[in-house]
Amino acid sequence: MSAPVIVKPPEDSPSDRAVAPRQAQALRIGAGVLRWVLAILGAMVIFSILISFQGANPLEVFVDMWASTFQRPRSLTEILIRMAPITLAALAVVLPARAGMMNVGGEGQVIVGAVGAAGVGLAFDQTLPGGLVMVLMAGGAVVAGAAWAGIAALLRLVFNVNEAVTTLLLNFVALDLLLFLIYQPWRESPTAQPSSREVAVGAQLPTLGSTGVTIGIVVALVATLALGWALARTRWGFKLGVVGGNAEAARRAALPVTALLLSALLVGGALAGLAGWIELSAVELKLRPGFGMQIGYIGFLASWLARHRPLPVLIAAFVLAALSVAADSLQLDSGLPAATINILTSLLLIAVLGWTTMKGRKP
Repeated sequence: MSAPVIVKPPEDSPSDRAVAPRQAQALRIGAGVLRWVLAILGAMVIFSILISFQGANPLEVFVDMWASTFQRPRSLTEILIRMAPITLAALAVVLPARAGMMNVGGEGQVIVGAVGAAGVGLAFDQTLPGGLVMVLMAGGAVVAGAAWAGIAALLRLVFNVNEAVTTLLLNFVALDLLLFLIYQPWRESPTAQPSSREVAVGAQLPTLGSTGVTIGIVVALVATLALGWALARTRWGFKLGVVGGNAEAARRAALPVTALLLSALLVGGALAGLAGWIELSAVELKLRPGFGMQIGYIGFLASWLARHRPLPVLIAAFVLAALSVAADSLQLDSGLPAATINILTSLLLIAVLGWTTMKGRKP
């Protein structure tokens, strides 16, 4: 009687076993891209319905927005100019978020940074060389922005007051400080509109050749790359991630949690202060009511759009800067209020932050 024959199933080769994970990763990437595309298309459809009620042709509106935003050299220059402070304001949110904190005070830190830069400029731009004044203004902005964020940091660390609340409320205090200065001690003329005098030409940010784009975009790019490297490659960045993941576990591991939280908010405030310096020295050239046009809040949205990651912040800041430039097209070409672009921006953010994060949630 012959022995039974046992048939073994064929074993997968190493190459076969490697195919499945690659296919799964490709499917995940494809699904993510599809969610993004559908979310953006959905937002544009809703926006089209809303503007059609205003008597506008949605197709013509989108064509005019595209042409005026991306097919005119001056518009691209304007996008890059606006992108620089938005990027820095977004990084001011990214860094505390890594440590598990929420910095909603970018707007106030941008304003106070501009105030610090303006104070240095008004004091020295008539007596010192322009290049030196420029550096001193940047230093004044960094110190002022960090100090303003430090107020919220101390309230969090000493009195355990939530930094999201204090940073938000400090935005209004910063605005009052700005208004006091331009209505009283720094007012250029009692008969003119309230504002400080312009920063001297030598202390204004130079442009990159004949492009019209100032070196502010270079500062923003360098800051983004430096922060991305620091968070990914340094012990400080690793420790911030540990604190953000579980602060109690970080304390038990003998990490200096208090110092790490303080450093995250201080450096974030310094970055926002730099944004105020760039806006002052490259765009507005003086302090006035409405300074900054809500750069801090736009930067907050850019950080969330980038999922609090430094390098994707560049893309988010570019998109939001382009939308702000497109607002001019809505007003001039389509006859719609410039504020209409805020509706499209809100719809895009809701779609991207909401629907694109849905990954098979169970009811």
